[in-house]
Amino acid sequence: MRTTVQDLITQARSQIKEIDANELLRLQGCGCPIVDVREPAEFAAGHVPGAVNIPRGVLEFEIDGHPAVNFVKDPALAHRDQFIALYCRSGGRSALAAEALKRLGFVEPLSLAGGFNGWTQEHRAVQV
Repeated sequence: MRTTVQDLITQARSQIKEIDANELLRLQGCGCPIVDVREPAEFAAGHVPGAVNIPRGVLEFEIDGHPAVNFVKDPALAHRDQFIALYCRSGGRSALAAEALKRLGFVEPLSLAGGFNGWTQEHRAVQV
């Protein structure tokens, strides 16, 4: 039997913690970095205010210093023992990303349940 993408997402979700929009805002208020793992064009069209864009395809390579943060290592992103919250369009890519960061030693990578779609459906603020 072949594994599907949905199987991978389901497996990732069983290994990580998903949070809702209220928890994301609470954590952001406490200094938790918010990473949008969508592609740059998706990010440019609108994103969670204060989020940085590190596309899923380069996340593992770039988490400690991505061009989205002007090639400057962001200490908040380098602290593997702190919370880090991720989101994508619907929550699948961010679940996979959170699982990957967990394997890289991040203690508590979090994924926004419902992703950016859920965020906008709740009429949350969007930055362009």
